[in-house]
Amino acid sequence: MSGGDIAGLIAAGVFAVLVALLAVPILKLGKVLDELRGSIRTLADGATPLMDEVTMTVSTTHEQLKKVDGIASNVSDTTANVSALSSLIAATVGSPLVKVAAFSYGVGSAFAQGSKAPRRSGRRSR
Repeated sequence: MSGGDIAGLIAAGVFAVLVALLAVPILKLGKVLDELRGSIRTLADGATPLMDEVTMTVSTTHEQLKKVDGIASNVSDTTANVSALSSLIAATVGSPLVKVAAFSYGVGSAFAQGSKAPRRSGRRSR
């Protein structure tokens, strides 16, 4: 065996040790990736029912909001009707009531003036 063959054997041995040292982290990384794949699968299996439940909740909420919108629309219509009725009653009853009040005040003032003696002021006309 010559010196070149011995150097080749040493180089091959060092290369084999280097490959063995690098294989350990690669194998550990493979196990980590397998665990990650399992975790993602578990998460996906758990997320699917959760997404179905969220979809159902959003759908139910949407239906309830439609009902609330209908109620709000009915309340708005009722408010408009009550406002119109109030204006109608004020116009129908209010004007004659004001006239009756003014008439009764005038009559009361006339009777009050008739029962009192006329007042004389301190001034005399010329």
